[in-house]
Amino acid sequence: MSNRDQILASEADRVSDAPSQNWVYRYLPQTLWPYAQLARWDRPIGWQLLMWPCWWSAAMAPLAAPTTAVHTGLPSFWHLFLFLVGAIAMRGAGCTYNDLVDETIDASVARTRSRPLPSGRVSRRDAKLFMVAQALTGFVVLIQFNAFAIALGIASLGTVAIYPFLKRVTNWPQLGLGLAFSWGALMGWACFWGSLSIAPVLLYVGSILWVIGYDTIYAHQDKEDDALVGVRSTAQLFGEKTREAIILLYGGAIALFFLAFLATGSSTSWPAYAGLAVGAIQMGWQIRNLDIDDPSECLRLFKSNSAFGWIIFFGLVFSALWSISAA
Repeated sequence: MSNRDQILASEADRVSDAPSQNWVYRYLPQTLWPYAQLARWDRPIGWQLLMWPCWWSAAMAPLAAPTTAVHTGLPSFWHLFLFLVGAIAMRGAGCTYNDLVDETIDASVARTRSRPLPSGRVSRRDAKLFMVAQALTGFVVLIQFNAFAIALGIASLGTVAIYPFLKRVTNWPQLGLGLAFSWGALMGWACFWGSLSIAPVLLYVGSILWVIGYDTIYAHQDKEDDALVGVRSTAQLFGEKTREAIILLYGGAIALFFLAFLATGSSTSWPAYAGLAVGAIQMGWQIRNLDIDDPSECLRLFKSNSAFGWIIFFGLVFSALWSISAA
């Protein structure tokens, strides 16, 4: 095969909207590319956004505990690692499941027709086996936690199962994504305490609003194709009022995060609230730069929400360090 033919074959095995310089295409054998694409390993923003509510909750939970030799106020690094692995595995399993459900729709949308299933590079049987393998990895992670957290994690599968079908029947599929992607806001607390309280519930509801906001921005990339194939979204629902809707969604998220921090008690010190203020500024930057008719800008703003995740997380960690130093 000539160099030109190799290049063309390589390009044919890529997904149109995936970054071409990703590690997947540099280090994995080409035969594994379709599976990496099913799991979205070439687009890490998805597992990052799934991970953040877990890490926020894991960092927030110890702030409600007294500063002792057992409860330092810092999150468990073991829990953070497990949530990282679990987010990668379960996001991959969820995306594979979503692609199995949406194969016909994906074949009709320009941005998604090059995905492994509609392009014929992976069979449905192999995709199902790959989905099971990823789900089993997530289950191995889950059983490292306490019994309450295990039960809570299993309960989250209901939100995952219904999400791919919502775009066919409602303009609010982003709400379904929010219910699924925000579940970690409950898990981090449950893994630490073995129960739930008002603080993680407030964090969960706030995260749902955050997810609806950023996924609405993301959905504006596909609104024309979605309308043609009958897929519904909040991007279509909000239309020209999207900026105003994002202001309400992001503003509600910040308010609920603030109340969640308050609900942990007095040991949540000023760095957490400072981080929240910086996060609000980052959200304001997104709103200011939003252009719903520019797909590349929508994608850039959507991806910037990982920076928001870091801001909130480090605010909580520095809050714990401040509390320890002042003890």
